[in-house]
Amino acid sequence: MKIVVVGGTGLIGSRLVSRLGEQGHEMVVAAPSTGVNTLTGDGLADVLDGASVVIDVSNSPSFEDTAVMRFFETSTRNLLAAETLAGVAHHVALSVVGTERLPESGYLRAKLAQEQLIEKSPVPYSIVRATQFFEFVGSIADAATADGAVRVPPVLFQPIAGDDVAQAVARVAIGSPLNGRVDVAGPERFRMDEFFREALAARHDARVVVTDSRARYFGADLSEGSLVPGADAILAETRYRDWPGREAVGR
Repeated sequence: MKIVVVGGTGLIGSRLVSRLGEQGHEMVVAAPSTGVNTLTGDGLADVLDGASVVIDVSNSPSFEDTAVMRFFETSTRNLLAAETLAGVAHHVALSVVGTERLPESGYLRAKLAQEQLIEKSPVPYSIVRATQFFEFVGSIADAATADGAVRVPPVLFQPIAGDDVAQAVARVAIGSPLNGRVDVAGPERFRMDEFFREALAARHDARVVVTDSRARYFGADLSEGSLVPGADAILAETRYRDWPGREAVGR
C-alpha cells in the first residue's frame, strides 16, 4: 500500500516510515521539509494521490493554548478534506491517553478537538491513544521543576517506549479501520513521584523529586487515574529498566 506519514520526520513518524517500509509498503513522508504544509494545504493533493492510508503523527510547533488549538484544528480539517477528495481508505491519528480527562490543559483540549473532527469526517479512521513516552522523561521533569526541585503528584503513571508506540500505530494502520479508539501503554504502572525519583537517578540527574499532591501537570490538576489507560489497553513489552535510553545523561 501507499502510506503517507504526516510528521514522518519526527520521533514516531521516522520509526513508522522505517518499520512499514521494511514490510514492503510504499512510504511517503509528508512534512514541511518535503513540501507538504497541512496548515496551508500546500502539497496535500499531490502527496495523497493514490494513498490508501494516512497516518498523522504531526505535532504543533507551539504549545501555547491558542496556537496549539489552531494547529490541530486547521491541519486536521485540511488533511481530512484532502483525504476525502483523494479517496483515502484509512486515517490513523496518534493522540494521548486521558485527553478528555484534563480539560485544563490547552494541549489536550486541542488533541480532543482533533479527535472530534476525525470522528465527524467521512474518512474511515482509527485513533491510537498513547501514554507518555520514555523519551519525554527529561522534558516532563523540566516542566515540573520549581526552585530546582521536580514537583510531581503521587498519581498513577504508565509510560511507554517510542518504538512500542510506533509498533502499535503500524499494526493499526495496516488493519481495518477501527472507527474508534484504542489505548496503548507501557507494561508497568508506577507512582509518578517514585518513577521520576528512580528515572532521574538513572540519568545522573541530581534534582530532588518532591512528592506534591497539588503539583500540576502542564497546567492541569491530576487525579489518581488521569494518565493511565483502561483495562482494555494494549500493553507494550519494553520495561523502563530495560529501555536503552534510560541512562541518558541528565543535569
